[in-house]
Amino acid sequence: MTDECVIVSADGPVRVVTLNRPDARNAFSAEMHLAVLAAFREVCADPKARAVVLTGAGRAFSAGGDIDDFAVLADDLGQRRARLREGRQIFEDLVNVHLPVVAAVNGPAVGLGCTLAAACDIVHISEATYMADPHVQVALVAGDGGAVAMPLNIGLLRAKRYLLLGDRIPAADAVALGLATYADPADQLMANAMESARKLADLPPQAVQDTKMVLNQHLRQASVSMLGYGLAAESQSHDTSEYRAVPEKFAARKG
Repeated sequence: MTDECVIVSADGPVRVVTLNRPDARNAFSAEMHLAVLAAFREVCADPKARAVVLTGAGRAFSAGGDIDDFAVLADDLGQRRARLREGRQIFEDLVNVHLPVVAAVNGPAVGLGCTLAAACDIVHISEATYMADPHVQVALVAGDGGAVAMPLNIGLLRAKRYLLLGDRIPAADAVALGLATYADPADQLMANAMESARKLADLPPQAVQDTKMVLNQHLRQASVSMLGYGLAAESQSHDTSEYRAVPEKFAARKG
């Protein structure tokens, strides 16, 4: 497989966007941020595209933020501001992709990975995996869009449980709550996600695309009122002693 950190491929009218840092569980580096933004622009500019499947290479959908970047973001305000701007743009660009987007959650969808899946239009999740937004467990405010999308999907009180505690949401629970659409056997996940995408691609494009955009107005309105506040609060998290201690704790677990 190519060493590009995001791969865009075509299958008829369906475009498959694959997060491709499998050795890092598709965690979001600075390069990955920019590559995802470029991928969204590419599929939106493709006149032959009618639907998108978003998935991850290897064993994970995405582990969210890269633990290797924690120290950099604690000490370098310029890097931090750039990453937060990019994170905001990723969420807003995904919400504004006019094509229907199907998530194929092949492995853990954590942090920003969970946020991206929650902002898709149809979500297929492997029965063997889970979703989670554990920002608080690594001393961060859940500011990257999870607090925007999750309450709209599952309700405010349930969203508070999962965002304030960072609990894992197994596949079956994700479907029951409304965070995912279908739980599929792992060996059928991609085929089922592609089938959903092809069904969407076969429908009249203006009707599908503009219906999606009308529905996503809920996300856009919530994003305008909440996302800037959430990311500002998340930025402050990087200055806390609890955040600075996270890499050492992770290293101790691995040891």
